[in-house]
Amino acid sequence: MLDIKIIKAPSAGTMAIIRQRSGARWDENFKPAAVGLIQGKLIEMIVASDIAEKTAGVVVTDIRGSCPQNMVLLAIAGNTAEVMACLTNIKNGGDGTHDCG
Repeated sequence: MLDIKIIKAPSAGTMAIIRQRSGARWDENFKPAAVGLIQGKLIEMIVASDIAEKTAGVVVTDIRGSCPQNMVLLAIAGNTAEVMACLTNIKNGGDGTHDCG
C-alpha cells in the first residue's frame, strides 16, 4: 500500500529538508510549485518513479531516512498540475507499461 501526499507551494524549509535527505540533488534555486511524496516498498518506488517520469516533465528523487526502519520515499517535483497527474497515474497503476497487479 502506498502513502501519497502533495505539498502545494512548499516552503523554503521543506525544500531544505528534501535537499538534505536526497543528497542535495536539487540545488537551492530549484523552487517547484508542488512536491508529491510517495512512501512504500522499494519495488513500488522504482515503478512509481518510472510512471511519474513517463507522465509529465517532473523531477524525481529518493529521500533517505529511518523511522525506525529504513524509509523508502520519493519526492516528485514540478508544476502542480503535472505533479497531481503523476500521483493520479501512480495510484491507477501506470500507463500500461507496468504490471502493477
